[in-house]
Amino acid sequence: MSDDIEIDTDDLERRMKGAMDSLRHEFASLRTGRASASMVEPIMVEAYGSPTPINQIGTVNVPEPRMVTINVWDKALVGKAEKAIRESGLGINPQTNGTIIMLPIPELNEERRRELTKVAAQYAESARVAIRNVRRDGMDQIKKAKTGGGMSEDDQKFWESAVQDLTDKMISHVDQALESKQAEIMQV
Repeated sequence: MSDDIEIDTDDLERRMKGAMDSLRHEFASLRTGRASASMVEPIMVEAYGSPTPINQIGTVNVPEPRMVTINVWDKALVGKAEKAIRESGLGINPQTNGTIIMLPIPELNEERRRELTKVAAQYAESARVAIRNVRRDGMDQIKKAKTGGGMSEDDQKFWESAVQDLTDKMISHVDQALESKQAEIMQV
């Protein structure tokens, strides 16, 4: 293998891990019947003239397995936060007690669990596509180096194998994460 041409597999791996991180974030927002502070993270509240994440206008707590509470710091924002939660698509009806918004997490029925597993599968497929796009970029770099005359055929095969191994490893991580999330969703 020649030392003058190298493919930056660290960059490819970093980009693939970025797709995994994005998948984990999307999975965290999926409601599984158990309370989690991360389920309210994507909710934006119109506060002080700009959209603000809900965790920046109050303290998010999980006092019990089926309850999330948000202690809003500014009393004027309680109504706006409550409205944002209702419109978020979480399917949770907030209850207000002064500056504390309580979100009771209802049991998921079988049909809703199946829908959520399909959504999780869609998130996983998006992550796989992102990883394959990074793989394609890596393979394009290898082809350019080969056609530029600076890479031997043995080097080309070595780098293609390295990129493919990295891709296979990351796709298997996506599959494991999906399997784990689907099991968590279906757990009663």
